[in-house]
Amino acid sequence: MKFSWIYEKNSSQPIKIFLKECGISKKLLAKIKFQGGKILLNGQIQNVLFTLNNHDLLEIVIPDEIGHDTVVPMAEPLEIIFEDEHFLIVNKPAGVASIPSQYHPTATMANRVKYYYQSQNYIDQIIHVVTRLDRDTTGLMLFAKHGFAHSLMDQKLRKKQVIKKYVALVIDQEHHLKAHDQIELPIARDTNSLVRRTVSNAGKSAKTEYWMKKTFSSFAAVEIQLHTGRTHQIRVHFSAIGCPLLGDDLYGGSMEMGIKRQALHCSQLRFIHPFTGENCFFEQALPCDMAEIIQRHSKE
Repeated sequence: MKFSWIYEKNSSQPIKIFLKECGISKKLLAKIKFQGGKILLNGQIQNVLFTLNNHDLLEIVIPDEIGHDTVVPMAEPLEIIFEDEHFLIVNKPAGVASIPSQYHPTATMANRVKYYYQSQNYIDQIIHVVTRLDRDTTGLMLFAKHGFAHSLMDQKLRKKQVIKKYVALVIDQEHHLKAHDQIELPIARDTNSLVRRTVSNAGKSAKTEYWMKKTFSSFAAVEIQLHTGRTHQIRVHFSAIGCPLLGDDLYGGSMEMGIKRQALHCSQLRFIHPFTGENCFFEQALPCDMAEIIQRHSKE
């Protein structure tokens, strides 16, 4: 894959510095150097120490990404919401992990995407997961289709320039949730569990913002935006304030509302496309299990 820039500065600059400003990481630069890529200045191969001058044409050729055998392709359904040459956005169903692990080695979203890439005969076969979701959380999930796109989106994530919003159904029997509020409680591993997290002064800072969407007799639908990315953050925070998610038995949620997994859905995704500059916004409707609960209680 080739990318190009016209250098438009009156002062000269080493190629290495310019590429860093463009988001080329040291790791990607090493890959270009040692794995068959090229750096071209006005059509001639150069190294990163060469100097750029005004109106120079700089091109980089990134070597093809051969897939890892550890990610086995799986011919399972894949609902594609958006795709271009740089990114793939899918709607993740409940019960499917994002990436392979000891407990879920093959039946993950990464395995499904790998099969899709192979079926489309894409040259780049590495699976770059930009935004993960818990196994039983549904909704929008973003993949980068090559390493440069992944690097640029990681930078946006660190700068909080990728906005994800969720919808959750939470217990609210006392109706003490506000129209708009923030939960700021530190989160740490639960020393008594390999999976659970807990609110602890010894933990890392965590901030969750929410807006009330609709109230019912014993629960509420809330829209949520994370300002930090701790494991199980939404589930831990709402459990800590006495409003666990429906179906979330790990954190005390009710299992009597017709849903057997945490009622959490990534409903919105927004970012500025790093290659086109386009303001990208995606929205995904609630899955059937959450929508049915709302519909069943809508007359309350």
